[in-house]
Amino acid sequence: MKEQISVGLALVLVGSLLNGSFAVPMKRASAWRWENIWLVYSVVGMILLPWMVALGSIPHLMAIYHGASWHALLMVLIFGFAAGTGSMLFGLGIARLGLALGFALILGICASLGSLLPMALLHPERLLSRQGYALFGGTLLVILGIVFCSIAGQRRERETTGHTQAKGRSRLAVGLTICIASGILSAMLNFAFVFGKELQSSALSHGASPSASANTIWALALTMGFMANGGYCVYLLRKNRSWGAYFNAQASYKDWLGSILMGLLWFGSVVFYGMGAVRMGTLGGILGWPIYMAMIIVIANLWGVITGEWAKASRGSFAYACSGISVLLLAIYVISLAAKPAS
Repeated sequence: MKEQISVGLALVLVGSLLNGSFAVPMKRASAWRWENIWLVYSVVGMILLPWMVALGSIPHLMAIYHGASWHALLMVLIFGFAAGTGSMLFGLGIARLGLALGFALILGICASLGSLLPMALLHPERLLSRQGYALFGGTLLVILGIVFCSIAGQRRERETTGHTQAKGRSRLAVGLTICIASGILSAMLNFAFVFGKELQSSALSHGASPSASANTIWALALTMGFMANGGYCVYLLRKNRSWGAYFNAQASYKDWLGSILMGLLWFGSVVFYGMGAVRMGTLGGILGWPIYMAMIIVIANLWGVITGEWAKASRGSFAYACSGISVLLLAIYVISLAAKPAS
């Protein structure tokens, strides 16, 4: 059992590495607008790869969906659409706040809600136990971390762009609002995993391997997620008349490859998380989630430093950011304690 948990943890960490790196190619795009990049990423990561992997790894996939209860299917579809909306806001949020702060804020919120709410709905009797107190305490730490990150973002905005204090606050407020909404909605992807156990069980009974069983959930959930992402991208492409960027002679093959790579990295992270959480036992979706989020924050912030997001900011601003990120990581550690069985 311990060996399985160790393997599961290793897989979750691989997923974190991929997820923390997936947005880096977006910073290198030259000829495309945000909506051009995000649409290609969404098609690859939310439609093509999920269905290719599910069809290739799950025997009798359509029979599984046909035999599933409406309740299980609806939960996965609804939570998938909500998570897709969070993913769309995620792209907008990191475009405004950068990889470091954007990832920290969004995933700090996502980790707390992704663990707290499933426990509240599936194991309400544990809320007033040591486990419940750990979740509530972790959520309060998330709020504190957000305060530190907000201060860091406001200071960096003034120092690196030269905007007035009022304009900087306005830009920051929009970025923070987007990131907070993204964090809340992005947690719904874990809801789809937790509430989609019926589909996993059916996949196992049809001969799927335990590590692949979660692919029945991802194919449906991410298809609904694409509806939110793709729909908004198409709206922007029409509004901004940016369809032509795909055919513009100035469009570099690097834009295409970078956007496709984003989809590969992101969906790969979801697959590895699902494989790892399955191996971590019945509470894998609650225990694995905060660990997954914490390591994504670490990786994303390393990329933020490497790509120069803080190069022109003062040491004081960077110190606030490091403090906020440290508090968010502490919050996720506290939240992860809630998944340990009470003695």
